[in-house]
Amino acid sequence: MKHLAILGSTGSIGCSALAVVDAHPARLKVVSMAAGENAALLAEQVARYSPDVVAMASSDGIDRLRAACGADAPAVAGVGTDGLVAVATHPSVDIVICASAGTAGLEAVLAAIEAGKTIALANKEVLVMAGELVTEAARRRGVAILPVDSEHNAIHQCLHQRPLSEVRRLVLTASGGPFRDHAPGSLDDVDPEAALQHPTWQMGRKITIDSATMMNKGLEVIEARWLFGVLADQIDVVVHPQSIVHSLVELIDGSVIAQLGVTDMRLPIQYACSYPDRWDGSLPSLDLTAAGHLEFFAPAFDRFPCLGQAYRALRDGQTFPVVLNAANEVAVGAFLDRKLGFMMISRVIQETMDAHTAEPASTLEAVRNADRWARGRASRVAHELELTI
Repeated sequence: MKHLAILGSTGSIGCSALAVVDAHPARLKVVSMAAGENAALLAEQVARYSPDVVAMASSDGIDRLRAACGADAPAVAGVGTDGLVAVATHPSVDIVICASAGTAGLEAVLAAIEAGKTIALANKEVLVMAGELVTEAARRRGVAILPVDSEHNAIHQCLHQRPLSEVRRLVLTASGGPFRDHAPGSLDDVDPEAALQHPTWQMGRKITIDSATMMNKGLEVIEARWLFGVLADQIDVVVHPQSIVHSLVELIDGSVIAQLGVTDMRLPIQYACSYPDRWDGSLPSLDLTAAGHLEFFAPAFDRFPCLGQAYRALRDGQTFPVVLNAANEVAVGAFLDRKLGFMMISRVIQETMDAHTAEPASTLEAVRNADRWARGRASRVAHELELTI
């Protein structure tokens, strides 16, 4: 029996993780859970899975949870960052599924690594912000970081502990989002409703906008560098609208190994929970005859400048990925609030990065300082651009 902590249990990844628990009740047990503000859904999860402890983002959320649970309210580990850390380091936990949104899970992941927990990582921001810090801590403690993102999970399966000396490049596939066929000039008037219509995946609002700008894939490029120890020039992106091939690895002899599967996040989550074993799955088999044509295209960097900005941040290194991520979060939030146009997202990021003086991202303090600076700068840039539209 493997014991799980789920950070972000009420989000889409968290709910998929609980579906995996439902499929394997003799193998998986939830012992701790953390959620944002959705107290009603967390109360339902508490009733079903009986965790030892829970945490939420705020005291108000905890009050609503206790009211919903009544006499069956669970023990509360804490709120905010402290609550996430307590949930992730619970003594009974074997695997921490980090699916919390944004940057909030960083301290919890570092604490879980120090406590010797296996990390099943579904949160891109943790490695984008602090890849060196997190992977060095995991190496020192002998802790595995298993990717839950479908693309990185596919790479992990294709590599199958293969030495990097045999690897020529990693190829991350991208759906291309809802605007993959649009001309660059046609995107200026895109509104949030159109950008939230993802053609393949059902995801949260922020990550869906990131898919529309292809920043999501840019963040995955940075994440891949730290997960697999490769350089920026060894990571390519191809647009694959069908989302059947989840990613590929090219070896030095020219062979290409790909991982294919149905588009369902339960598959990579189960892989992370079962690794190094394989378990029977409850998902339907992939029917290639029904899938039809599989297409692959080079990404249009003029249409999706955020992807190029992510490569720039990775190559420049130090605190530039921190600034990229923070500026993107600010810009996406302004777009969803209808204060910025769609193509202004990349402009906020560009101007924030241009103003940044990089420092080594070797401590948590340095990472958090760069994050705060970038959010402040990006907010000012977004406000100035807001006045021009």
